[in-house]
Amino acid sequence: MPFRQFVLKVNSRCNLSCTYCYVYHLADQSWRRQPVTMSREVVAATAGRIAAHAARHQLTRVEVILHGGEPLLAGAAFLDHVARQIRSAVAPTTDVELTVQTNGTLLTPSFLALCADVGMKIGVSVDGGPADNDRRRVRHDGGGSHASVEAGLRLLTSERFRPLLSGLLCVVDLHSDPVTVYENLLAWQPPAMDFLLPHGNWTSRPPGRDEDEGLTPYGDWLGALFERWYSAPEDETDIRLFLEIIVLLLGGDSQVETVGLSPSSVLVIETDGTVEQVDALKSAYPGAAATGLTVLRDDFDEAFHHPGILARQIGAAALGADCAACPVHRVCGGGYYPHRYRAGSGFQNRSVYCPDLLALINRIHRRIQPDIDKVRRSK
Repeated sequence: MPFRQFVLKVNSRCNLSCTYCYVYHLADQSWRRQPVTMSREVVAATAGRIAAHAARHQLTRVEVILHGGEPLLAGAAFLDHVARQIRSAVAPTTDVELTVQTNGTLLTPSFLALCADVGMKIGVSVDGGPADNDRRRVRHDGGGSHASVEAGLRLLTSERFRPLLSGLLCVVDLHSDPVTVYENLLAWQPPAMDFLLPHGNWTSRPPGRDEDEGLTPYGDWLGALFERWYSAPEDETDIRLFLEIIVLLLGGDSQVETVGLSPSSVLVIETDGTVEQVDALKSAYPGAAATGLTVLRDDFDEAFHHPGILARQIGAAALGADCAACPVHRVCGGGYYPHRYRAGSGFQNRSVYCPDLLALINRIHRRIQPDIDKVRRSK
């Protein structure tokens, strides 16, 4: 499976210190050795590698996400350079979808005008209203970030700039109320939301996910959110996790790595040009995301030979025995690959969130089945 999504770590530092951040607060601390900002040489090499990969595999579309750290710390002029360098390198036969994933605290009218000029969308990470967001998305001095995020979102959702908003990203917090979080985010009228499980694994368990598999705290949290979203009298926004599960239950294929068995098509390029697997692997152990490749020397096709990437492209063949025997393994896909890690046995395990995923999938299945039956009867 050719790579179609390229995450460029244009800046390796951040003005926030979110308590759950896999870059700064979990197992892999390699960010300390990275250059602060990607050099122009690395930008040019990355653009060339993306262009060559797209041409070789005749890709009609690629997605490029400017990420960090906090990408806006690299400066608006530099991000403009990155966007234009990639667009100029990639052939016109390949559509380039550019997105900046930001914490929203540094958005300005001039930067948003730049994004509009180069055709770059903006995703914002925010965990709900002030109380929920500021419990974990904090500055280095411990102060909350919501006031700055709110100012940025007010600007981004103004009439002039609203078309730039691609969606909101939220990490699940069991201490928050799912409906309250959803409705606080919904107030911004985003076209899409995504809810992520905190990164953890069997060796380093996520908060609230203890050894009692009769309890499903994350499945319950997401289940309550699903009920509020699915029961709304009109379409309010897309929630990617739920839509992906519904598609999979109906026999389709997933478009994300967090559920389903579709081959991974993501590469990450760090500020020094090193090529890595999905960066959430940094939550497992130091070096878990490394490939040994660099854009300054290696073609992206070389990454196809890496065992970790192969494991994320061969679908059910990479699952352990427990997952292979599970009736919903095609839907959950064994769970997100980084969440399967256990020291001593690697990643060929079920997700540490297995009970929660099973509860959520079964709940969604039960909820949508009457509507499926109704459609069938009407045909």
